[in-house]
Amino acid sequence: MTATDPALTALAQGWSALALLHGRIEAHIERALQSRHDLSVREYSLLDVLSRQHDGEGGHLQMKQVADAVVLSQSATTRLVTRLEDRGLLERYLCPTDRRGIYTNVTAAGLELLDAARPTNDAALREALDEAARNPELTPLVRVVESLKVATAA
Repeated sequence: MTATDPALTALAQGWSALALLHGRIEAHIERALQSRHDLSVREYSLLDVLSRQHDGEGGHLQMKQVADAVVLSQSATTRLVTRLEDRGLLERYLCPTDRRGIYTNVTAAGLELLDAARPTNDAALREALDEAARNPELTPLVRVVESLKVATAA
């Protein structure tokens, strides 16, 4: 395959369209969350991921798992956790069975903010997808996103 191979060109165009869709959605949600709840998309995502933890076997996430879930490096995730902890939205504590492990939980204030922000996030996502669907290059990607059925933990 050469750099001018039609398959590579199509692949690059598809990737560009996907990156464009992601960027537009993220920017739209960011503006809505910032203006209404003083939260970034990453902060919202972190609160959401951590709110789904539960007590018991396998219920808590290690920082690497949290970093993977919010698509950040471990150091960036640690800085994000610290910022939210400083705002009283998260708290850290030592693992009771392994003193080297640190867990992070959402506080009552964090859960309250997350509950208030969830409808904003969902509405902004819907708006961004509807807007993107009007672009012929993005319409097929929007349809794929809308058709995804992702299993959620009970």
